[in-house]
Amino acid sequence: MGNCGTREESAVVSHAQVQQLHMLAKNANTSTPTPTDKDKDKKHNRSVSDPSDPSTPRNFEDSRKNAVLYTHVIAFTLYELETITKSFRSDYILGEGGFGTVYKGYIDENLRVGLKSLPVAVKVLNKEGLQGHREWLTEVNFLGQLRHPNLVKLIGYCCEDDHRLLVYEFMFRGSLENHLFRKAAVPLSWATRMMIALGAAKGLAFLHNAERPVIYRDFKTSNILLDSDYTAKLSDFGLAKAGPQGDETHVSTRVMGTYGYAAPEYVMTGHLTARSDVYSFGVVLLELLTGRKSVDKTRPSKEQNLVDWARPKLNDKRKLLQIIDPRLENQYSVRAAQKACSLAYYCLSQNPKARPLMSDVVETLEPLQSCGNGLNEVSASSTTGGGTFAMGGIPNYRMNNRFSKNVGPGASCLSPNPNCSPGGPAACRVR
Repeated sequence: MGNCGTREESAVVSHAQVQQLHMLAKNANTSTPTPTDKDKDKKHNRSVSDPSDPSTPRNFEDSRKNAVLYTHVIAFTLYELETITKSFRSDYILGEGGFGTVYKGYIDENLRVGLKSLPVAVKVLNKEGLQGHREWLTEVNFLGQLRHPNLVKLIGYCCEDDHRLLVYEFMFRGSLENHLFRKAAVPLSWATRMMIALGAAKGLAFLHNAERPVIYRDFKTSNILLDSDYTAKLSDFGLAKAGPQGDETHVSTRVMGTYGYAAPEYVMTGHLTARSDVYSFGVVLLELLTGRKSVDKTRPSKEQNLVDWARPKLNDKRKLLQIIDPRLENQYSVRAAQKACSLAYYCLSQNPKARPLMSDVVETLEPLQSCGNGLNEVSASSTTGGGTFAMGGIPNYRMNNRFSKNVGPGASCLSPNPNCSPGGPAACRVR
């Protein structure tokens, strides 16, 4: 477990092909009208990607004329996509958003000789929507290069005139957001939630550890899609950004993403690092644990922001179990709850350096896949009145060396209350 796939298995294009795409973008007409204040308001917290970054080129000559640049990615015609969606019929709609509309479809040899038969999802970008051409191209660029079991697979794309479409593998169970927050949805079990958390963490870890690291920048429940067996896959790479290189510590960029998920230091300074994604992961993990939305204006004022309400309780042994989704009662052990809450606590640290790496998150979550009522531990239901934890509010479990690098080897914790230390995982917590 924990194997995120080899580079050979994951990368599907050659360096020459990547350079070809970048050259096409560079040589294309790059004139872009200056956005008006009205346009900026319409985009609010979503915006186009940074045009100075070669991973987010601004324009792309007719894809069909330049052949397929990426292995396994097909350049479809608009007519072909109209065919498989029955001219984008309303009863084929899977979902709608600011970016446009997603339709179901089915490709096979009747569409084009040699195509493998499979269901697909076709995203049609709204010309006036939140996702523009550059974001569309960013998604083609990243998903065209990368393959991993926890990234949604890009089957193809269409770029004809002013039409921009993307074709993905079909994810049978839709988004994590729908399963967590839709009223008619059957509650996800503890085991399924931990499996989803691990799968999403593996996807982020793969991006952060790529040959050229990628920062996802928009990690949230609506962008985590679930396959028929609840395998979690990251989707919507329109805001993804190439990470810092060499001696760089961060990437400076305009603040983009979604309110309630974005890391505080990124919102305040525009400085983006992989640890910004870690914070967003902590928010999603908190949503999985509590069954609450990151921001919920229907709740009392002190409970509307999930992180502000829940994080102080994550290291309080009398309150920790009180914030766990009550629909999960009797499904998990106290130890499992402690570990999951501890992980969320550190992912949500105000200090980015106190947050774990995503590879550490994966290693922490893997043991929780077997943590349930079958363990000979105190069950969650027996401590709902604020019972004592054998290990305290934040469990002093073993963390690996990469986690401890945040404070340096040989350091010792001087805090009178190390479990609540704002400095994060101090070396004294690593045995």
